[in-house]
Amino acid sequence: MNTAELSKICRQVRRDIITMTANAGSGHPGGSLSAVELMTSVFYNHMRLDPKNPKWDGRDRFVLSKGHSAPCYYAVLASLGFIDRSEYANFRQLHSILQGHPDCKKVPGVDASTGSLGQGCSIAVGMALGAKKLGKDTQVFTLLGDGECQEGQIWEAFMSAAHYKLDNLTVIIDNNGLQIDGTNDEVMSLGDLPAKIKAFGFDLYEINGHDLDAIEAALAAPHTPGVPKCILGHTVKGKGVSFMENQVGWHGKAPNAEQREQALKELEG
Repeated sequence: MNTAELSKICRQVRRDIITMTANAGSGHPGGSLSAVELMTSVFYNHMRLDPKNPKWDGRDRFVLSKGHSAPCYYAVLASLGFIDRSEYANFRQLHSILQGHPDCKKVPGVDASTGSLGQGCSIAVGMALGAKKLGKDTQVFTLLGDGECQEGQIWEAFMSAAHYKLDNLTVIIDNNGLQIDGTNDEVMSLGDLPAKIKAFGFDLYEINGHDLDAIEAALAAPHTPGVPKCILGHTVKGKGVSFMENQVGWHGKAPNAEQREQALKELEG
């Protein structure tokens, strides 16, 4: 799919994120909006999937390590036909398949239940290592938050990925600079993140995480044999909605009815 077509899908994904969180009166719109291009590109152009057979053994795998960005995940899955958009009305409701964090037992297309930050990368490493051991050509993708990279377990997973030469693993970091309590630098500085990623044995692609052409080029770049890949995407929290962009307060707050209408109007194109 070309980038013009992807851009249209991204616009609808953003509208769906606003709809879901506004309907529920809760959720995490900021970090969902920042991840849209990164996730849409992965699912549409770089993963083997079958919406009619979500558990197909030959599929590639995706782990949303920053599980609170589930609205983006659900919107992408709905756009592909894994789930019906009518489920949005039940987002974050008791017994709904669309919980606040993804549940692989309930949602077609979700490969791992996540939400406890720092753990998803390890799950992805295990999936990639398992595929290697079984001689399968499965590609594994995982999306991390930059604030999440303050967790020590992330770096243990990075060490493991390099040690086991997981060239079937792509780690994507949604680097929007903000987390629930403020900027990353205020809470716990990540220092020279690109240098750290390289030092831990990854091939690094540092890009604008909203530039579809740059994302496509980074995802399409072949893995160096025996070396895992990391895409560090610089993004804007709340991207696409003027009053949410770069505002830490929209990390975990849903828009009210008036704000929903304004956001949807801005996202009409």
